[in-house]
Amino acid sequence: MDAFLTSRIMSDVLGGLTNGMIYGLVALSLVLIWRSAGILNFAAGAMPMVATYVGMVIFVSTLGYWPSVVIAIITGLTIGALTERVVVRRLYGKPPINPVVVMVGILIVLEGVAAAIWSTVPRGIPNPFSPIDWQLAGKPIALSSFSLYEIVTALVVMSAVAALFRFTKLGLQLRASALAPEVSRLLGVRVGRMLTLGWALSTGVGTITTVLVASNFFTGLTPQVMDGIFAFGFIAAAVGGLESPVGAIVSGVALGIVLQFVGDYINSNAIILVALVILVVSLMVRPNGIFTRNSARRV
Repeated sequence: MDAFLTSRIMSDVLGGLTNGMIYGLVALSLVLIWRSAGILNFAAGAMPMVATYVGMVIFVSTLGYWPSVVIAIITGLTIGALTERVVVRRLYGKPPINPVVVMVGILIVLEGVAAAIWSTVPRGIPNPFSPIDWQLAGKPIALSSFSLYEIVTALVVMSAVAALFRFTKLGLQLRASALAPEVSRLLGVRVGRMLTLGWALSTGVGTITTVLVASNFFTGLTPQVMDGIFAFGFIAAAVGGLESPVGAIVSGVALGIVLQFVGDYINSNAIILVALVILVVSLMVRPNGIFTRNSARRV
């Protein structure tokens, strides 16, 4: 058993699981906005990045890690809500290209503003958990206190979102507002408020993800810290299905493990290529996503 836990294969599985949880959280934030507003948020990495700078740079030196995390999450919720109220609400009913252009513009602006204020130099964040891999019989396991912190946090967030949508009245109103806004209004649901809440929740989940990524000793916090991770999260969301939170999570974990094996056994330069191949093949076979049911329409 000790030999198996410290083996190369198990190390790849554990490393891929940690990365996959991060991809799954990014995919989940995209699914939340898609299900609530039908918009693909290309600024889903930049908005949480700004919130993370606010919490983990401005306040961390005086308040410490955990209060700063709370401040970052609250800032992320606020940024998401304000973005929907001020910008996105004017895009509903417009041609599909309009939200894409606007969100890409917000991405560029936010990264530029963050670079102007805090520079592009990576900022280390004091991490309460050790990034050093645990030892078993003198051999390292691809698991550390920090990676366990990432996995547990991701599981808690994913479970909370799933419970919200499945077991609460608020979750029912969020789903109804996305699926049938006019009927929901007739039933007394404040659809506008639900849309704002959906954007706030999505950015809050994204902020938690960004805090986890930036807390990594080898990464640090930069204005572009989420660009590459957003790309893999986007692939996971598209493969799993933009209508399926479960698909986002499962696809994110599966993608993380597959790419970990690719980087270890083939070449790290092939990771992006393999990820794109997975995306193309998946969209050819299941255009709506693996975990999204295809709906038949009578004509």
